[in-house]
Formats: sequence, structure tokens, C-alpha cells
Amino acid sequence: MKAMVVTHYGPPEVLEIQEVEKPSPANDEILIKVHATTVGPTDWHFRLGSPFLARILAGGLRKPKVNILGFDVSGSIAEIGSNVDQFETGDEVYGLAAFGKNGANAEYICVPATNVSMKPTSMTHEEAAGIPSGAGVSLIFLRSAGIRAGQHVLINGASGGLGIFGVQLAKHFGAEVTGVCSTGNIEMVRSLGADHVIDYNKQDFTKDEPTYDLIYDAVGKRSYKECQAVLKPKGTYITTWASINIFLNSMWTLMYGSKRAKYTMPKIGPEEIRYFDGLVQAGKLKTIVDRVYPLEELRAAHEYSEAGHAKGRIIIRVTGNE
Repeated sequence: MKAMVVTHYGPPEVLEIQEVEKPSPANDEILIKVHATTVGPTDWHFRLGSPFLARILAGGLRKPKVNILGFDVSGSIAEIGSNVDQFETGDEVYGLAAFGKNGANAEYICVPATNVSMKPTSMTHEEAAGIPSGAGVSLIFLRSAGIRAGQHVLINGASGGLGIFGVQLAKHFGAEVTGVCSTGNIEMVRSLGADHVIDYNKQDFTKDEPTYDLIYDAVGKRSYKECQAVLKPKGTYITTWASINIFLNSMWTLMYGSKRAKYTMPKIGPEEIRYFDGLVQAGKLKTIVDRVYPLEELRAAHEYSEAGHAKGRIIIRVTGNE
């Protein structure tokens, strides 16, 4: 089968199309014919091997042990393991690659059957592929920060691959939501349900009078120190960017003061995937697709993602939807 393979850390040029052996599912796995996957920061951090934590997670300090990236997957079941009874061959499903195993930048992928759910019929494969990691990470971070109805929540990076789901989920939890984005994305963020939108080109939310119960930095670009002044007493700041500073701030604020700084290691499981099924069916969760690239242009997709201006999700179309 055809796959985009990375054998050593480096720039997008290390990604190469190769013919590799088609996998066979274990007893508890399914083999998926991949129709669509995504590219996001996790992909290119694993490709770069930077920060150093990415090398630990990728399983190789000198070179990656996971040679095929792509964490999200939407496709059709080609083969079923002997212990799998909840799906049938031909079912259209979406979900996540198994952590530490080869991903969906390939024509076929084997995943545990518990990692997927039936693809919502209202969504294309491209739209469905955008949900699992994007919505999953935002759900875990918001829950870790203790989101609840009635809070005033600010989402920094509200138009990005995580932020678009942060806005929708925060509204679902009953929060008053302020989204921070660039001028060209204001209407899109409003369409997701944001009550207020701040254009970061014209206004610095860290210098404003309004205070927030929760600040979710979905792009990892504003520190706890910068955001502390606009947090309410007992307010929480949480960021997707793992750094020494956030770990130190987390420990410090756990012991002193009323405001909290947090980071969590997101682990998306079957419960999160099932949770999204209901939200999609109810019309409360949707994917914003920025660009769609064929697998052969994965390098360009990495470059675009790494530039940091994506509006929603970057999708990789691997095979057709036939």
C-alpha cells in the first residue's frame, strides 16, 4: 500500500511516499481503508522531534519509531479481527489511531475497534476526520479546567484546529464565550456560537477590564503570567503548550494563591468519541475545514500548519469515498 513515511526527524522534506506492507488486524482490531485524516501541530512536532518531549512520545530519541503519522482517521472497514462483533465490513467509521502505532497517512490502518465509532451520516469523511483529536483535546482541557455553566470563558486561538471546538464545547457547557482570533476569522468564530469576539490585531485581551473564570489558550501563545491579571479570583488558565514554565506555574499556583495555572496530558478514549456522536447528531458540533490536500502533498500541508494561520482543520484526503 502507499504511505507517507518519516524515518528521521527534520523539515517537511523528510516525509516520503513509499510502498509499505498492508497491515492485518489483530483479534481486537479493525483494518480501515483511510479516506481522510488531518495535519496539526502534534504531527509536525513529532516530525521535527521538537520539543524534546515529542521524541519521548514518538518513542525514539535519535529517530522516530512511529514512521507513519496521522492521528485522526475516517474511512470504511476493510477487515475485522476475530473478536470484533460491533462492526461489519463496509461500515463507515471515524476515530483515532492507536497511540505509539503507525497512523493514518496511509491507504490502510489497523486500529483497536474501541478507538472508533460509526461516522455520522450528516458528515463527509473530511469533516468527520477533523473531530477526534481536535474536539477531543479541547474537551479534555476544558473539563480539566473545571468548566461549568455560567462561567465567562475566553478561548485564545478560537479559529484554529482546537479553538473551533473549544468555542462550541464551551457553549455546550453553558458558558459565556469570548473568542480571540484575527480580523478575517471574526464572523466564522461568531458562527460557532461565541458571544464576544476579540480581534488580536486591534486589542490585547490581557490588557482589558473584563475578567474571566477560565482562559483556554488553544494555541499556546499567551503565558499564565500574561493572563493572570484578567483571571477572576479562583479563575483557571490552561494551555495546550507543554513547557517548563507551565509545569512550574502549575505547582506554584496549586500551593499559593487562588488562581490556577494548568496543563494536562490529553488522553482521548472511546468515551470522548461516543460523546461527540450525540453532539454532532444534535447539530451542536461541526468541523470547519480550511484546506484539503491529497496525501501526495502532505509536505505542503505540514508547511501550512506549521505557519500557524490555519482556520479550522487541515484535512488530508487519502483515498476516494467510493
